[in-house]
Amino acid sequence: MKASEMRKGQTLKVDGNLYSIVDFQHVKLGKGGAVYQTKLKSLTDGAIRDIRLRSEEIIEEAYLDKRDYEYLYSSPNEHVLMDTESYDQITLDDDAFGDGQKYLKPNTHLQVSMYGNKPVVITLPNTVDLVVTDTAPEIKGATATNQNKPATLETGLVVTVPPFIKVGELIRIDTRTGEYITRVK
Repeated sequence: MKASEMRKGQTLKVDGNLYSIVDFQHVKLGKGGAVYQTKLKSLTDGAIRDIRLRSEEIIEEAYLDKRDYEYLYSSPNEHVLMDTESYDQITLDDDAFGDGQKYLKPNTHLQVSMYGNKPVVITLPNTVDLVVTDTAPEIKGATATNQNKPATLETGLVVTVPPFIKVGELIRIDTRTGEYITRVK
């Protein structure tokens, strides 16, 4: 495709590596033709790369196959996922998930983007509901000021919660920011 046809979020193959388009601007230089100043994010290591493309330049678009998977279980540094359509299982290492593994509990649905049968991007749900396994007891009068406290959740994740949260309660966490949202009834 031509550089003038690119859109944010598209996946490109540049120099044999996969990149996602984060942002681009059409820039008119003082001398010569206009170019697209493009910001690309590497899908393998997350590094940001800036490149300039002429509008008529041909770039290679990479098509990712997005599939729904269900998280089954983890062994010390591997995680097993099952395709919800074909029931095929794949095993991914800790590097594929990054910090996302702290939000995973059995039967969590997530989306895996594949390129040539190789998982490239794992997309977690925006929120997950987890049980509080350890936190300090509620302090009387702590409602007058906003004094948050740390809480350990069933997956080992530690988040900051309001003082009224107790052990055994189910709370909702935003997987994008890692912050407490609300109690779940």
